Amino acid sequence: MRLPERLKTGGKVYSFEFYPPKTAEDTAKLFNTALELKALSPDFVSVTNSSSGVTPYRTVALCGVLKAQFGLEIVAHLTCLAHTKQEISEICDGLKKMDITNILALRGDPHNVDAGARRSDYSHAAQLITDLKRAGGFSLGGACYPEKHPEAGTLEADIARLREKVDAGAEYLITQLFFDNAHYFRFLEKIAAAGINVPVLPGLMPLTGYKQMQNFTKMMQVGIPDELRRGIERWEGDKDGLFKFSVDYASRQALDLLKGGAPGLHLYTLNRSRAAMAILQNVKGA
Repeated sequence: MRLPERLKTGGKVYSFEFYPPKTAEDTAKLFNTALELKALSPDFVSVTNSSSGVTPYRTVALCGVLKAQFGLEIVAHLTCLAHTKQEISEICDGLKKMDITNILALRGDPHNVDAGARRSDYSHAAQLITDLKRAGGFSLGGACYPEKHPEAGTLEADIARLREKVDAGAEYLITQLFFDNAHYFRFLEKIAAAGINVPVLPGLMPLTGYKQMQNFTKMMQVGIPDELRRGIERWEGDKDGLFKFSVDYASRQALDLLKGGAPGLHLYTLNRSRAAMAILQNVKGA
């Protein structure tokens, strides 16, 4: 499956995101999660790639296992800050051998890249997309930020950078998580005005606690609506109550996005299945 073609069919696309585990125990847990989520027939799962550049083949290997052993369609993340063009080419060769044709092309987070690992071949995702497009054989996507990238001075400046990704060959976009749908719909209007007309999958994840909420606010500069903040504060300390509140909030958010025309949902799982399953079951049940 090539994701851009799937997005053109008009049906809603549902997907999950995983990250490569570091231990045997975590690997077993992830495989259990993948098996449980496969029962919901996702259109694809994505696998993240650390921008540290230390273990890029961990992502490639996990992509291969999830495709070959679980029969899941894969979108492989590929960051470029810590890689040379030659290394990118080698990673892509590995993906092609596994018949993985979908890549989400990313710059990567500079704070995750050690000074000694930073390479000079790439500084922006658009450069990576250009090289991947030239190489051929892949369907390419990019990341976007409805509330703007934390490093961007303005949303307009961020959209200008996003236009470079699309002009380079990005055929769809997946958003950073957000908790206020107004940001997503306003973002769609702004990128359309800037000449960007590719599908934009919204990324969602339920908040699991007050500390997590603080991290999102500080590190990702993601806004927290008052209703969500009050709910997290109210249910903090009540694990079951917090889970129900968070899933209910994310489910309502998801349904509103779909009703408003979003092409589907991309659920960030943190390698766990319970919340993602509950949200998607609520959505499909409705």
